[in-house]
Amino acid sequence: MKKTIFVVAAILLGALIVGAVDTVHPFGAPGNAPMDDYFIANALQHRSSENIVTAIVFDYRGFDTIGEAAVLFTALCAITVLFREGRKKS
Repeated sequence: MKKTIFVVAAILLGALIVGAVDTVHPFGAPGNAPMDDYFIANALQHRSSENIVTAIVFDYRGFDTIGEAAVLFTALCAITVLFREGRKKS
């Protein structure tokens, strides 16, 4: 019984992996999204930035970038608190 369940699970997992790999874009040929054309056409006019990546990261997604920085800072503080040495009592 256990062996049958294992074989069925392995076949389903293999089918899932093959299906996922089949839907991936070929290397060097990324998909084209409608937002790509919007950013290319409007980044210079709306954000006065010739670098489209900078316009997206700092202007269009600025709050998201600040949130990511806050999460990283919080994680750093938590790790510092966890690994600091305790003070010895005299």
